[in-house]
Amino acid sequence: MIDRETVDKILDAAEIVDVISDFVTLRRRGANYIACCPFHNEKTPSFSVSPSKGIFKCFGCGKAGSAVTFVMEHEQMTYPEALKYLARKYGIEVHEREETEQDAEDRLKRESMIAVSEFAAKFYADALFNTAEGHSVGLSYFRQKREFTEETVRKFGLGWSPSGRSFAGESASLTLPQAALKAGYKKEFLLSTGLCYEHNGELVDRFRERVIFPIHSLSGNVIAFGGRTLKEDKTVAKYVNSSESEIYHKSNSLYAIYFAKSAIAKAQKCYLVEGYADVISMHQAGIENVTASSGTSLTPEQIRLIKRFTNNVTLLYDGDSAGIKAALRGINMLLEEGMTVKVVLLPDGHDPDSFARSHTRQEILDFLQAHETDFIEFKYGLLSSDIEKDPIQKAELIRDIIGTVAVIPDQIMRSVYIEQCAGRLGMKEDVLFAEVARIRRKKIESGEYERRRREEKEARYAAAVEDRDAGHDDDSGAVNAAGNTSSLKPVPLLDPSERELLYYLLKFGECVMTFEDHQKYGAEAPVMEITVNEYIAANLSNDDLELHNPLYRKIYGMYFECRKELYRDAGDTAPDPEALQAGIIRRIVNCGDPEITGTVVDITEDKYELKVKEYIKAQIPERNMIDKNVPKAVLVYKLKYVEYTCSQLMESLRQMQQNADTESQQEVMHRLKLLLQIKNVLVKDLNRVS
Repeated sequence: MIDRETVDKILDAAEIVDVISDFVTLRRRGANYIACCPFHNEKTPSFSVSPSKGIFKCFGCGKAGSAVTFVMEHEQMTYPEALKYLARKYGIEVHEREETEQDAEDRLKRESMIAVSEFAAKFYADALFNTAEGHSVGLSYFRQKREFTEETVRKFGLGWSPSGRSFAGESASLTLPQAALKAGYKKEFLLSTGLCYEHNGELVDRFRERVIFPIHSLSGNVIAFGGRTLKEDKTVAKYVNSSESEIYHKSNSLYAIYFAKSAIAKAQKCYLVEGYADVISMHQAGIENVTASSGTSLTPEQIRLIKRFTNNVTLLYDGDSAGIKAALRGINMLLEEGMTVKVVLLPDGHDPDSFARSHTRQEILDFLQAHETDFIEFKYGLLSSDIEKDPIQKAELIRDIIGTVAVIPDQIMRSVYIEQCAGRLGMKEDVLFAEVARIRRKKIESGEYERRRREEKEARYAAAVEDRDAGHDDDSGAVNAAGNTSSLKPVPLLDPSERELLYYLLKFGECVMTFEDHQKYGAEAPVMEITVNEYIAANLSNDDLELHNPLYRKIYGMYFECRKELYRDAGDTAPDPEALQAGIIRRIVNCGDPEITGTVVDITEDKYELKVKEYIKAQIPERNMIDKNVPKAVLVYKLKYVEYTCSQLMESLRQMQQNADTESQQEVMHRLKLLLQIKNVLVKDLNRVS
């Protein structure tokens, strides 16, 4: 893992204008630089780079961050990869922290497995072009049957696994295990990767006499293989795939995601197909935002992998019954993960492979655009034949479609689809809303939604740790903060107030607030001088309050973790407050999590608003107003928190009244009375501050 000192050297050296200029033509405008945003199409520049603050922000699409974030987003790199890219650019030697014996053992094993997989990929590719058997059988199949060009074959690393027998008068070629052992690779790694199995004490190539499709990780390492037999023997499995291993998990992998990720991010759409040849033919036709589930049923982990690049997925399947069933299986899973789903069924007799080979790029794009349909229209068209004559069949269709709508996590999206369903199915909206509510309530009661939320949180945390594990020590604030397992969630009533507290913490956290005698209210009494971060932390801690928005809570925790680290690094010398504030922000902005980086930049950066009110306010330095504004922000948050708690108690009270629970009602009413008293005190204090 990259040590903290090296990370700081990289961040110090990385001039944001210099880094972004490698990819975008910047023009100076005042103290900043501008350009057309590289992350979305635009004609008028809205992409701004601030060299003094070391950040960029697009006021069109909202992308924002540091030099590291830009490299991650633009080049689709992980946090460690982006740091190493910048280290190479500025000639900085990357030092990694000392590993434990177990860490080193695990790393060496993984590296050895990847190394032997890379060797196998090169071996198979070489055998395809440079052996009589590979050239006559494998390459002929790719060229003639699949119509792949040599450029395409080499791009995807396609290969052939020799039989080990003589062919067409040529002496027998070495098999993979023979070549690997001869090259010094160990038997244990040939077995643990699933490349070989043992038979009568000898290693046998699992993919022998098959054409080979290497499977790459997101970062481009070969981690597994798919092998297709060219024999007509029905007793032989058509496809054989690598078994699960420490470097390959089928449910977490997508075929060709390495080749497709940049195109997916740029187009903000992913075409999802079923097979290897489907992907390759689409890429060869010039449509590169295509990936496949590698012959397995679509999994939540694969969907989340796509979600790292886009929320828009179009299922592109055959028009036969198998393709339709696959589309139906995938729709609900994609919707449950919050994706926007479209479906395209190809004409009878075509799959994506054959369709791509028989049409030009523009013809394919035109067809996809013309035939994309949302899941409601897809299901309605599929299941609605003669439903008007059969009320039972119509009821089943409605239940099926509404069951799909019910899995959508976003309430607004559910409402939009319910309105669409009502018009399409000739039903009243309130009936459909009630049915969706019934289905969701049943799933909530069963614990299904809670289980899914927990799994999603664990998956997000695992992805964040994977992206950052080479860039932070184990006690890193970013990692610790990311691991927060609190069950709190965003509350619309509290969100603006929580955001305002973060604003003052991030912008003025190390500034000192000074109070006069008549201002002794809240947590500062009887202290006359206190920093903004101490004031906010004391108020939240004293009242046992915690930010409900998980992202804001994570950033809040990171602030104090980074502050602690910087004080520790400073030793006996107390750091300068301004330098300390800048150092904390720099560490958070460069934490490697684009969501955190974008949020911090968005919160702290001034918007371009030319209003009289804003102009008058700007005449007084905001730093001079924190003695008044910070206490006001804290009091507003507390007041909103009390109002939110009261609303929750009122809801509980209504439930208790229905259940005739008199004793509990009295307890809740007592708590409500106390909260109303607290609310009155807070309102008075707020009037004093305003």
